[in-house]
Amino acid sequence: AKAEALQSDGAKAFENVEDAVKGAQVIHITLKDDAAVDQVLAAAKAGLEPGAIIVDHTTTSAEGAVERTKSWKEEGFQYIHAPVFMGPSNALDSSGNMLISGDQHLIEKLTPELSKLTGKLINLGDVPGKAAGIKLIGKLFIISVTAGLSDALTLANGLDIPLTDVTELFTDWNPAANLTNRIEKMIAEKFDNPSWELAMARKDAGLMIKAASKADRHLMTIPEIAKRMDVLIDQGNGAKDWMIIAKQSK
Repeated sequence: AKAEALQSDGAKAFENVEDAVKGAQVIHITLKDDAAVDQVLAAAKAGLEPGAIIVDHTTTSAEGAVERTKSWKEEGFQYIHAPVFMGPSNALDSSGNMLISGDQHLIEKLTPELSKLTGKLINLGDVPGKAAGIKLIGKLFIISVTAGLSDALTLANGLDIPLTDVTELFTDWNPAANLTNRIEKMIAEKFDNPSWELAMARKDAGLMIKAASKADRHLMTIPEIAKRMDVLIDQGNGAKDWMIIAKQSK
């Protein structure tokens, strides 16, 4: 039904995926997950042209991308994983970001056309599956930030602060401005010269939890982070930089 709706814009709808890929040298797919990709490609196989290139934009596991790169090469086809940070509006105006990794000769061949589909094509090197891993890392960050913002809005509601004031706060103050510096500090594990001591961060987390609880509001992330802080403080890290909570991430 979705394909049929696009016919007025020049798309061609097919009942069978095998028919859809006939005659095409480059096939683009965007599906739900690894299982869907494997199922659809298996169904399309009989219609694929010899040596056809399969460009998979699906968010999948890194292992799945590696396995498909190997297995389709053995079958005489070229599979490359190119997941995206693009929503429907990005797809319409060719903006956003597309990730790609693997065979550099194939990527070089595809770059001119893929670059037309996105705002920036990011080549992550020759390791198959790396693009899949980076995509998952990026999406994890988006989910985590959204959960944190949910807590911020929940706390604002509990404190009877208009949500528009929260928007204004992040307009005036951008906590993401030092994001790369924070990442570098976490990777280096330089926690001995604190800008915000863990014990003080835990105190503030306690204030947040108490204020939300008093207003009968539930915070999604802070209570779990507070538990991690408690463990580290019990281990004698209270005077260290609060970002020591990330030490286990290595």
